[in-house]
Formats: sequence, structure tokens, C-alpha cells
Amino acid sequence: MGIVLSISKVNAIDLYKTMLKIRKFETTAKDYFAEGKIPGFVHLYIGEEAIATGACANLNEDDYITSTHRGHGHIIAKGGDLKLMMAELFGKATGLGKGKGGSMHIADGTKGILGANGIVGAGHDISLGAAYSAQYRGTQQVCVCFFGDASTNQGTFHESLNMASVWKLPIVYICENNLYGISTCQAKHQAIKDISVRAASYDMPGITIDGNDVFAVSEAAKEAIKNARDGKGPTLIECKTYRQRGHFEGEPGNYKPVAEQEAWLKKDPIPRMEKLMLDNKIVNADELKSIQLDIEEQIKAAVKFAEDSPLPPLESMVEDVYTDITEEMRVR
Repeated sequence: MGIVLSISKVNAIDLYKTMLKIRKFETTAKDYFAEGKIPGFVHLYIGEEAIATGACANLNEDDYITSTHRGHGHIIAKGGDLKLMMAELFGKATGLGKGKGGSMHIADGTKGILGANGIVGAGHDISLGAAYSAQYRGTQQVCVCFFGDASTNQGTFHESLNMASVWKLPIVYICENNLYGISTCQAKHQAIKDISVRAASYDMPGITIDGNDVFAVSEAAKEAIKNARDGKGPTLIECKTYRQRGHFEGEPGNYKPVAEQEAWLKKDPIPRMEKLMLDNKIVNADELKSIQLDIEEQIKAAVKFAEDSPLPPLESMVEDVYTDITEEMRVR
């Protein structure tokens, strides 16, 4: 990670806070899942925090994102409420999905969060629709589509990039290449090393960057988002990164070589950011500790809210299936 030059002290601290908020949320979810307090599956974003943080820092509140089964980080970075997210993980009625969506299906249309998604590659076409809507309405909104490396083998990826390039839709495609599709390493499911080369097939810019460098992500996303707003069409950004946990909690990840894991842990975006901030006197040790304690309190408050919230009543089982969505829940 390079020296901070063009980013202000306030912006650097904000980026760090978002990354740390994601990390603390995820480690807390890990612990409560292990205790059996969080039902269903949990896919953690630990190690990839710089991507969602850097990209979403350049979005407006009414811009859109589409997410994945590993979506907590995207949602937090886009402004998702920690208490409502935690309640959703706990399956409580106060959650963003009223406790019925869980970890893989958190959404908040009021913030342009079009949903985490348990279907691999589903976000590609959802982002296409959101971007087309924005272009049709002339709103200057942009959609950032987050997805993993293995989903670029899906037909939805190619369909979406093709149509977005033809119509010059305001989409920024962000591939979080954590080197594994479940337990299969990239080299065993793709003949290419850099997924960004696939952009050439659709005549759009494609770049590969260090996904663990929040400043590199922010700068690349800033340019791509501006181009999208200016009517210049989509960009494909590949962020090289690494998930530090298994594919889902409870899965040991023993298919990943030990040396590889150790090498990537040294590139962890959180301590990298802390060192950079201290070295450049953006914060001192006491200020850093204060930030950490504040975020820990926010996470504790979210857990308390979730634990104190009621379970959904049985009669709510068939609600929210068809057209009984409330006006405040509608996507702008």
C-alpha cells in the first residue's frame, strides 16, 4: 500500500472505520454462529474488507449495489444498519428481512442495497436491470455489482457485460477474486490468470488491482463510477484478495496450502491500514485505540438489539411474498 497523498486525514479515518466495522461484525458473527445463536449458513468477508470499503466510499446514497452470499461487507460499506443486520442474522422480526432472509439475503431498498444473494451470479443481471432503470429515468445513479471469481464462469456474467456494453449502462463490475470457488482454486476452473481480460470481449475497460489496498480500490472505483455517471458505460475491476476463513463457517478450508494462507495473512488489509495511518501520523496509538473501542461498542449494541428482539410470529410466514410490500421499503 502506497503512502497517502491525495486522500485527506478524515477520508483515511473513515475508510479505516468502515473496514474495521466490517471485520468486527464478521468476527462477532463467527462467534455467535459457533454458539448456535445464528441459524443457517454464514459466509464471512474476513480478509476482503478493503474492496467493499474502497468502492462504496465513492457512491451516493441513492446509488445501487448488488451483492453475493458473502455480502455483509458490501452492505455495511453501503450504509446498512448494524442493528438491523445483526437482527436478521439472528432470525429476528426486527431484521432487515424480518428475520426470514438470513445472512445470504439481506437487502435494504431504501439505501440502494438490492440484496445479498444465495444464487451464484444472480447479481449480474439484477445490476443490469438497476442500471438500465437509472439510464432510462435519467437519474445519474450508478450500480456497483460485486461478485466472486467463480461466478464469471456463469452465463449471467457474460450476458450482463454484453448488454451493459451495448447500451453503455452505468455499471461498475467488481470481481472479488479470492482465488477459490468454494474449494476449487482458480487455476482449476479457469485458463486465465486475470479475470479482467474478459472485459476486452465486450469492449469495456478492464483492470486488475490489489484488492487488499483500500486506496487502490477507491481510486479505481472512483474513476469507473465517474465514467459510468458520464455515460461512458461499464468497467470491470478485478480485485485480487483472499478469504481468511473457509467457504462458509464450519468448513475447515484445509484445501488451501498453509504457505499460501500465511503469505496472504501478511497482506491483511486491516493491519496494513493501521500501520500506514500510524506511519503517516494520520492517527496516534491512543486515537487508534479509541476508534477500535467505539466500533466494538457499536457491535455490542447490535448484538444486544438482536438478542432482545422477538422472533417472527408464525402468521408472518406468508407475508412479504407477493405484493404486500410497504411504501417505505420500495427501491427508489
